[in-house]
Amino acid sequence: MPQTATIPAQIPLGSSVPAITAHAISVSLPTWQDNIGYEEGDKRVVDKMETGYPRFFIHRSIQKLAALCLVKFGRPDELCILLPTPKVAAEGRDFLASRNPSISSRIVEFVICPSAASLVDTSTSSKSQNASAGVEVIELQILLFNKDDWPTAKSFWQHTGDGICSRMAERALAFLGETPAGSQAARPPTPPLDRPPSKAPINRNRHYSRRTPSVPATPTTASSSTLGSSSIASLAASDDLPIEPVREESLTPDLTTYLEERYGRNLPLFNAPLAKQALKRRIAGGLLPSDEDFGKIDDVARGAALGSGKKAVTEDDVYLYPTGMSAIWHAHDIARVARRRKGEKEGISVCYGFPYTDTLKILQKWGPGCHFFGTGGSEDIDALEDLLKTAQPPILSLFCEFPSNPLLRSPDLARIRKLADKYGFVIVVDETIGNFINVEVVTFADIVVSSLTKIFSGDANVMGGSLILNPNGPLFEELKAVQNTDYEDHYYPEDAVYMERNSRDFRARIKRVNDNAFNVCEYLYQNSLDDTTSPAEGKVIKKVYYPRYVTPELYSQAQRHPPTGKGGFGGLFSVTFTSLAASKAFFDAIGCAKGPSLGTSFTLACPYTILAHYLELDWAATHGVEAGLVRISVGQEDQSVLREWFGTALAAAQAAEKAEVAQ
Repeated sequence: MPQTATIPAQIPLGSSVPAITAHAISVSLPTWQDNIGYEEGDKRVVDKMETGYPRFFIHRSIQKLAALCLVKFGRPDELCILLPTPKVAAEGRDFLASRNPSISSRIVEFVICPSAASLVDTSTSSKSQNASAGVEVIELQILLFNKDDWPTAKSFWQHTGDGICSRMAERALAFLGETPAGSQAARPPTPPLDRPPSKAPINRNRHYSRRTPSVPATPTTASSSTLGSSSIASLAASDDLPIEPVREESLTPDLTTYLEERYGRNLPLFNAPLAKQALKRRIAGGLLPSDEDFGKIDDVARGAALGSGKKAVTEDDVYLYPTGMSAIWHAHDIARVARRRKGEKEGISVCYGFPYTDTLKILQKWGPGCHFFGTGGSEDIDALEDLLKTAQPPILSLFCEFPSNPLLRSPDLARIRKLADKYGFVIVVDETIGNFINVEVVTFADIVVSSLTKIFSGDANVMGGSLILNPNGPLFEELKAVQNTDYEDHYYPEDAVYMERNSRDFRARIKRVNDNAFNVCEYLYQNSLDDTTSPAEGKVIKKVYYPRYVTPELYSQAQRHPPTGKGGFGGLFSVTFTSLAASKAFFDAIGCAKGPSLGTSFTLACPYTILAHYLELDWAATHGVEAGLVRISVGQEDQSVLREWFGTALAAAQAAEKAEVAQ
């Protein structure tokens, strides 16, 4: 790959990340103060927010569709969330009813069919080419509730990850004769992220790249008496213009789909079932003819090494979900149902290690509760065993990340497995950070979950999650029985098609990301107080959290050998500094994209604790997650670019520290 020091311009505050991407999963928050402003609802920041992480910021096309639904079905004092199936809607209603005090709600089913007003061609002769092929009707579940209960209903959306996706909303709008939110107002294009030339550009085809202006982060109250058609139109901006217009043609859903299928290598939408099967095959460790490394490397063994006599993971053991958090929520639900079917009380669950925030919330808000071991290292094993000995009813499940986010600690999976075999609880391991090319956690777990949104996709333009049942696990049969009766596939077909396309080269991306992260972390570690081979004077980095330096002996339990690329430690790390001033200066000065999420093909940074725990900073600090922590997901950029970014940021942190000391 040619080496270049070209550094892209910073993406403006509130713009999508990646830039000019209609279904982007991140948003640009380029300074420390921007992140604080976002958390505090600062008008300067909020008014510029075009999008955000989909479980936190409801996509504007979903907001527009919700406003239409409120006009048709709502009352003046109601708001709503949009859900994909009756089962999910019932879960939402039951969640609201379970609050104290109980919250009443109602469900309306809205079946949306194409009509003469539709913006898609649904004629039989064009089925093989049009955007509605494979999605011929939208069966929308509208959960309505008093507008004062919006925060609680929004928490269901956020924690479960089971709300409708933005592509489903756009299809529903097209069937109703409505354009996607913000599809007419054009703005000067934001500079695209730097992308290695070995992979297609972030937007694949600039002909259909779109961007959209900002709307409020919460839905607008709507009713037939208060919101007319002109008000609905104002909820979302008008049609966006392509940054390189396709002559006289407008970007209808049909045209967008054609461009993706013809030039972006997407499968046709009517082949979404094949895309899902391909995804399951990849997640099970196999390669397909469409994959970049097909014929060059072997399949990855999952669940059983060759000659071990154990069953390997197959596609039948893999289940797809609309988001990674949905997979986690359903893993917990599977364990609960399996326990109840045995005629036993559920028992509380264990959250082992400091997790991503919503995992802990799920365990606390559904079921009888959660016991939290905030460190999650070997030092907690004895305390865990003491709990297991005395807990009545017996502990239901243990959830952990391998390694954890954001401290990159690894739990002692070998000892946890022994305890599970003795006490009968379900082990659920989130492998998102490690990813199965670097680590093999199936042999230790009963259920393995992952956010496909992250490095499996890499392009940051589609959500997805997966769940694997370990075919050799002692609880496999009872967990499988639950899935056989309760699992429903509501992963939206168009999202599956994008995910399949994005993931064809994920193995090669992981190798490059491993190499880049190894080199960056080595550079930062050499400038940290933990490196005692050089003087501490002048150092502003306190600690580098990366599996090579944090609980490496526990990470090695599941580490694959030989590693893919350098170390095989993954692309995520966190760094802390000797002062908050140094943290802020480092973050503000680094030249990469800045926003929520991780696992992107481009480097992405965020002040993690500010974004995830702003209202509980003191609590997070008690578990070692400092307010000044900066989390970085390393991408595929050239080493010269990364070295310049991190060198510049480190120099800024050093200067800020000196200035603070001098005062």
